Amino acid sequence: MRIAVVGARGQLGAALIHEFAGAHEIAAFGRAELDISDEAAVDALLSPVKPALILNAAAFTDVDACEDRPIEALGSNAFGVRALARLAQTCGATLVHYSTDFVFDGNASTPYTEEDSPGPRSVYAASKLLGEWFALDAPCAYVLRVESLFGQAPGAPAPKGSAGTIMNTLKAGGSPKVFEDRTITPSYIPDITRATRQLLEMKAPGGLYHCVNTGQCTWLEFAREMARLLGLEPRVTPVRMADMKLRASRPIFCALSNAKLRSLGIEMPTWQESLKKYLQGLGHEVAHEIADRQ
Repeated sequence: MRIAVVGARGQLGAALIHEFAGAHEIAAFGRAELDISDEAAVDALLSPVKPALILNAAAFTDVDACEDRPIEALGSNAFGVRALARLAQTCGATLVHYSTDFVFDGNASTPYTEEDSPGPRSVYAASKLLGEWFALDAPCAYVLRVESLFGQAPGAPAPKGSAGTIMNTLKAGGSPKVFEDRTITPSYIPDITRATRQLLEMKAPGGLYHCVNTGQCTWLEFAREMARLLGLEPRVTPVRMADMKLRASRPIFCALSNAKLRSLGIEMPTWQESLKKYLQGLGHEVAHEIADRQ
């Protein structure tokens, strides 16, 4: 099968290439090759490829910058997705698009399901929700909401994102600042790419899925578990969201339920299990026991 991977230079895009490349023909497009907000460029570059599957990992993810650059946010996160959906319709391709937990308002107390109503509270969140709607206009489309990503494809550059920052700071003897009041479902990128492949291989019904690991925690709990696994003192600095004066609003509670995936037979490991696997993959000695905090 011929697959077009868009957003191919990011952590998720590179991991998707690693997941699918062994059995399929991959055409990879990073931002330098393709700005999806340019619909003419989408058509000019992807139409000759004639993909049977389009995997879209491209996004403008700087949540605070989106507040100041809403046109760019809408171009990348919404109208660019519309361009891909139109291209998928023309080519008869399946579209997989990745969205975010930020589409929710954060007022829940139990993990959000696909049936819960979104309530975006920032430009970034609104642009991603609009992108979901555009993606689902494609004849065959999957929208996979992911969140709090960690991990990368083998051989990829040094760890990025919040998890990478926490790990590097802990290893350097520092005390990373972590939210004590923001509840998330940390999600391991290789688990997400595996679940994506399984959904496609089983020809699951198209639509919206929460593609995350199992369980929930605060960033403080995540950092402490990482320190425990690394055998380090959990020297972290708890902070509260209200004290950080962030440009864009974040949902306080944004854990997602993966029960819909489980109903199809796709089991997602707990975030603790995958955090251990992640650290081991980086060559770290880790603790043998994982605390049961479910």
